[in-house]
Amino acid sequence: MQIGRVVGSVVATQKDARLTTLKLLVVQVHDHENRALEQYVVAVDAVQAGTGDLVLFATGSSARQTELTEGKPCDAVVMAVVDSWDVDGKNVYEKWR
Repeated sequence: MQIGRVVGSVVATQKDARLTTLKLLVVQVHDHENRALEQYVVAVDAVQAGTGDLVLFATGSSARQTELTEGKPCDAVVMAVVDSWDVDGKNVYEKWR
């Protein structure tokens, strides 16, 4: 799993039929101190995340292990919206601040 922020979405009118009902999000990868990296991934949204949300996402074969993505041709999935996050006892992120 990795952490990132939803920065946009992708609309594709022509795609594999197994992707027809899926929302695609652009996620910018963040490091362990919540700094944005110059790395992006397009991920299937399994949790109704929105632009600006900090999320957990998985890539590779793990991306096809949610109920929504099982058997689908995807390589990344957003599977959680982060409420808070700490590292070594230091608060890195709090959604409600």
